[in-house]
Amino acid sequence: MSNKKWYNYFVVTQPTDAASETPAPAEAPRRVSEVVPAEAETTFATPVTTPTDLAEIYTAAKIGTPAHGYSVLKVAEMLQNEHIRSLPPDVKQKSILVALDAAGVKVADIIEDAVQRDRALDTYERVLQKSLEDLRTQKAAENQQLQDEINKRVAELKARVDQNDAELTAEQNNLLAWRVRKRQEEDRIAEAVGYFVSENPITTAGKSSDKGGSNVR
Repeated sequence: MSNKKWYNYFVVTQPTDAASETPAPAEAPRRVSEVVPAEAETTFATPVTTPTDLAEIYTAAKIGTPAHGYSVLKVAEMLQNEHIRSLPPDVKQKSILVALDAAGVKVADIIEDAVQRDRALDTYERVLQKSLEDLRTQKAAENQQLQDEINKRVAELKARVDQNDAELTAEQNNLLAWRVRKRQEEDRIAEAVGYFVSENPITTAGKSSDKGGSNVR
């Protein structure tokens, strides 16, 4: 029978008449603790370069296909086969058990394989989560450093802006003060020369003085 496909071992319990023999009930499910030892730490022998490649995770966790060729993944594949996927749950169970028994595979082997793969996936998820948390901590520190540099640079640039504004204001004030002094000087000069000319040549902010201008020759 070794050259037959596994689905040739499937049995469909479909009695043709009332006298047909009722199939024996399948083996009752057992607790995982009765089949698989207490949870052990899963370690990865090699780095995983493609996290979405679950086969690579299993390989890194040293979980291979058993010598008899039946892993829980094989059973999952069997359950999706066209010969069995539409059958009732109890018939699916009996069919899988028949196939496993014919191949000399213990149910405990399948359960142990399933638990090992699940533990490997859970452990790798924690690895990814820790990697994310470490990266988040690292980037948060870098971002804070960058923000501090930004704040420092902004403060420096703002100080330069304030300095430029202060210099401009001082220059404007100097000009205003100089103009006041200029008007005062022009007024003084205009008053002095106004006694000697008919038209005062001095430009002032106010009216030109013509004191004594008419008497000048």
